[in-house]
Amino acid sequence: MAHKDELKKTKGEPRGLRRFWRETTGELKKVTWPTRQEATNLTFVVLIVMFAMSAFLWLVDLGASELLKLGVGS
Repeated sequence: MAHKDELKKTKGEPRGLRRFWRETTGELKKVTWPTRQEATNLTFVVLIVMFAMSAFLWLVDLGASELLKLGVGS
């Protein structure tokens, strides 16, 4: 449980939306943003992996459906 001293807000400490905005912009300044070429390359990697996983899951689903059809006998 928090101590009473920890619950008290110090004077001059920004609260609410202003504090959130200040901390958010401060964190965004620390980010190392990718170059356009890096972002493009990573986008293609994501798309390729997404399509590969979709095909794999489609095949697994197709196989499971066929096995269930054999098991049920329909």
